[in-house]
Amino acid sequence: MTIVRPLPILTARRYVQPLREGGSLPAIVDTDDGLFVVKFRGAGQGAKALVAELVGGMLADVLGLPMPMLALVHVSETFGRSEPDPEIADVLRKSHGIYVGLRYLDGAFNFDATAAGDLISVAQATRIVWLDALLTNPDRTARNTNLLIWERSPWLIDHGAALYAHHDWAAVDEARMQSPFPLIRDHVLLTHAGDVGTVDEEMASMLTPNVIADIVEQLPDTLLADPAYHADGDSPATARARYLTYLTTRLTGPRAFVTTAGKARTDRLSEVPLQRTARR
Repeated sequence: MTIVRPLPILTARRYVQPLREGGSLPAIVDTDDGLFVVKFRGAGQGAKALVAELVGGMLADVLGLPMPMLALVHVSETFGRSEPDPEIADVLRKSHGIYVGLRYLDGAFNFDATAAGDLISVAQATRIVWLDALLTNPDRTARNTNLLIWERSPWLIDHGAALYAHHDWAAVDEARMQSPFPLIRDHVLLTHAGDVGTVDEEMASMLTPNVIADIVEQLPDTLLADPAYHADGDSPATARARYLTYLTTRLTGPRAFVTTAGKARTDRLSEVPLQRTARR
C-alpha cells in the first residue's frame, strides 16, 4: 500500500542566511527541527509556485525518489525584524504565515553530468524523467539542474516551475491535461535514462486517485486562499478539486507524455556531437 507521509508543521526560529539563487530568494532558516531552506511568498514567486513545490515533492517521496525532508514552516510576524538587508527585510515583512521548507543538506553541491553522472543510476534517471514529464516540469535542464549531490547521492529540489497549467486554469481542458510535454527533450537526465516506457506502469500504479487525493488534501488553506486562486474564482476546496482532476486525468492511460519522452530520448541519442576544431 502506498503511503503519503503527512507534512510536519515547523516554526521558524531564526533567519540564518539568504540563498541568492533565481527569483525566489530562499533562505536557510533555523526551525524547531533544525535547518531548512524556506521559500517565501513575499519573494515574488507566489503561492502557486509553493503549491507546485509541495505537490512535486510529495509525489517524488511517494515514488521513492530522493527528496530532502519536506515541511510546512510557520513564519511569525516578528520573524526577521532585526534583518539589516532591506531587500530581505522587505520579503520577510510580506511573508508571515505558512510556507514551504526543504531540509538543508549541508555540503551539497549542484549536479553536473560530466563530474557526477556516475552517481545517478539509469533506473533513478528514468524514474526522475517520468516524474518531471508527468509534472510538466521544464526546470531540470543542463543549465539549471535542480539536482543536488549530497553524500554521493542525488537529491531532487525545486519543483516550483512545475504544473504550469495552474497559472491559466481557464484554458485547461481534457486535451491540455493529457498534453505530451515536448519540453522533456531538454531534461538533463534524458540521455542518461533508459526507456521511460519500461517504468510507466509501475510508476503510474503507485499514484492512485486515493494517493493523489491524500496529497492535495495536505495543501494548506493559507496558500490556496491566496489572491492568485481568488483570481480563478477558486476557494481552497475548489482549488484542491482542480489539482485532483488535473493529476488523475494526466495519469489516465495511454499517457502521451511517456511516448513523447521516449521519442525525445531516441532523438537526442541519435544526434551527432558537433566536432569542434581547436584554435591555434
